[in-house]
Amino acid sequence: MVDEHAAEDGDHTPPAAAAKKPKLGRIVLVVATGALLVGGAGLGLALDTAGASTPVTKAVACGSATPHLTAQGTAQASGTPDVLTAVFSINASAASATAALTNDNTEVNEAVLALIANAVTKDDIQTTGLTLQPNYTYPRNGVPYISGYGVTNTVTATMHDTAKAGAAIDAVVGANGNAVQINSLGFSFSNPNQVQDQARAAAVRQAVGHARAMAAASGRKLGPVCSLTDTTPSPAQNQILNGDLAQATSGSSSPVPLESGSQSETDQVTLVYALEAR
Repeated sequence: MVDEHAAEDGDHTPPAAAAKKPKLGRIVLVVATGALLVGGAGLGLALDTAGASTPVTKAVACGSATPHLTAQGTAQASGTPDVLTAVFSINASAASATAALTNDNTEVNEAVLALIANAVTKDDIQTTGLTLQPNYTYPRNGVPYISGYGVTNTVTATMHDTAKAGAAIDAVVGANGNAVQINSLGFSFSNPNQVQDQARAAAVRQAVGHARAMAAASGRKLGPVCSLTDTTPSPAQNQILNGDLAQATSGSSSPVPLESGSQSETDQVTLVYALEAR
């Protein structure tokens, strides 16, 4: 026999709850179907967006097939030089080579001491040449013969205090008299890059202006910069004097007047652009 109570105990689901189960299933199914529809619509939107055509700008490169434009710029910048370089030749002669060298050494030492006493450091005094050669006597009738020896010692002094440079030069001439010759004096910059960079920047601006003008005249547009070349001349010295000043300054009662004035640095650049297609 089937126990009716046992059967009833095995199924505890009320009739109302059992009737609601299929409805719940349909709701879940509808929600899932709606999500699928929304996802499909989103996917279709994404596909449509991906398939849309957008304008693409072709990049301009610096390859050999790309037309190029080359422009040059030249500019100057000026400043007041703050360094004076003086080159002295100190001469001595004697009957023998040894005596000539000894005399010249004495004169060079006096010149160095005169420079140091006038604000020139020993590190800024350099021997840049030394020659020893025989002196010949040429009789009117006869064979030339060696009558002695001459020594020339070249000393280069770099003077960073240009206000005292005149006094330093006067002191060297006063210490050695006619034995000293001033070969050259030249002004320069202790930091030439500062003035050179001003000239570089101005040269680049000029080159850019030239390039824009040429591109506009040709109906093209400038692309990227392919190269920029800088040709900087070596720092120039403003040569203000060459020759022998011993006679002119040995009797002077005041230091040699020296004016540094203004000095220019020149720079040139070459700028190469790629040109955009028409």
